[in-house]
Amino acid sequence: MSLPDRNNPYTFQPYLEWRKGVDYYADDPFLQKMLRVFAGPEAEAIDREAREFSRKASFRWRDLAERIATPENRPYMQHYDGHGNRIDRIVRPYEVEVMEREIFSEGMFSDAVSPWTRFMKIFLLSENSEAGVVCPLACTWGMVALLEKYADSTETKRILSHVKEGIDGEFAIGAQFVTEIQGGSDVPANLVEAVEEGGAWRIYGRKFFCSAAHADYAVVTAKPRGSERVGCFLVPMWLDKEREIRNGYTIDRLKWKLGTVELPTAEITFDGALAHPVGPLDRGVAVVVGIVLTISRLVVGIGGGAGMARGWREGRAYASFRTAFGLPLEMFPMVVAQLADYERYTRRTIAGSFRLYRDFMRLPGGLAPGLTTQEPLDLKRRRFEVRQLVMLQKITVASDTNDFARKGISLFGGHGVMEDFSIFPRMLRDGLVNELWEGPRNVLLTQMHRDFQRVAEWYPADEFVASVLRGADPSLVEDFTREIRELLSLPHLFEMNERTLEICARWDDFCSRFFHAYQDLALAEAESEAGAREYAAGQPAGR
Repeated sequence: MSLPDRNNPYTFQPYLEWRKGVDYYADDPFLQKMLRVFAGPEAEAIDREAREFSRKASFRWRDLAERIATPENRPYMQHYDGHGNRIDRIVRPYEVEVMEREIFSEGMFSDAVSPWTRFMKIFLLSENSEAGVVCPLACTWGMVALLEKYADSTETKRILSHVKEGIDGEFAIGAQFVTEIQGGSDVPANLVEAVEEGGAWRIYGRKFFCSAAHADYAVVTAKPRGSERVGCFLVPMWLDKEREIRNGYTIDRLKWKLGTVELPTAEITFDGALAHPVGPLDRGVAVVVGIVLTISRLVVGIGGGAGMARGWREGRAYASFRTAFGLPLEMFPMVVAQLADYERYTRRTIAGSFRLYRDFMRLPGGLAPGLTTQEPLDLKRRRFEVRQLVMLQKITVASDTNDFARKGISLFGGHGVMEDFSIFPRMLRDGLVNELWEGPRNVLLTQMHRDFQRVAEWYPADEFVASVLRGADPSLVEDFTREIRELLSLPHLFEMNERTLEICARWDDFCSRFFHAYQDLALAEAESEAGAREYAAGQPAGR
């Protein structure tokens, strides 16, 4: 029975205090277990680094990320100074500049940093959602991978050193400007022009979606004058950063976005910006898609699992704390079933991202442009697997994350839509943007169907399925094999008829189920290996 009490003693403070005290890594035994399984001999050293880094990500940077997520702290443009000079200054809150400087000072892309350290740091940072820093990190990583393969001049090598190792303690930030208004994800439709003038390349034209517009350098796609093929160029964004003199371009406006609102995304017009060609001038699409965008898609998958880890943790604690109708939420079967579903999705998503990252790191020479390389068949097939799995992870995890966030908001009831109460609102807003970045779902689904057709002679789809799902239930592998053969019996997805529409719907569903099977297999293998190690060490498995 409940009697009136104008001094209602109920408070959410115990839950909020718990939330403030969580250490993303130290308080996540499952994440620690995945690191031990997949990082192998490096695990102990990476564990120490992760614990140190997590204390910053979980507290100081978490607090900064929450401050800059408020509407009054969105970036804005100051086009002119007090004397009428065009400066196009992007005004960002002090907190994001401090956080960005501290995070980039970690030197994540240095040769001295283990790839597993990089993975863990990006994962832990992503528990704060994008926060204005994860996208620039992804873009910088993609730029590093690109320049490590193609930097062949004094200037491009200097830029590579600036983003990897820093200059006088300052680490540069990278960006990638590919999209144009007429083409969207259709990069070959680019119209921005690259012109060789006086022995130097200059860029002219307008880019429509330019995230991390505050960056020091940008990878920019453009067509050399007279060519129908897209080239890839590296553009220094400043001629003199201290005096705010930009390199031949204007920032026309900042986008008003649904999510990743802390990140300045702009429309930019180039008017003779000095640029450096990177890679073969006629293979810009393959270079950018195969290397730069693949890295960004990989980060979307890593970040999705990180968001789920935090969401599941907060949802589970809230269900334990919050009472309704005289009982804790965790006593209601519907809530218990929902939390069990959250746990399953979270664990398999994280296990899948660890396993895919391990395979990505094992590619000799890193990523390569295009589908065809002059390499032994086994290596060529491994490259194709990683390429397809990265796209599959991107579309599947992005979708799952949004589903997860929406259901998490429901679990919290009215508090679910409160931005300062849980991670779910920001997770949903940023997740909706992540579904679009680096290729929306329909584009990547079409690309993957086309890729399988293109490699059919040297990597039949049924062999791909058998390799990726090696160790899974044979009947499951057989079902997926039979299904992919039928779906690929249609040579392309561009003819408007009932058959194509049916295949499109089934292909979408197939890709999600197939990647979920990959995640489930990764989790089963990880749990089995972790259990064997703990048993050998005399510790009980499944702690």
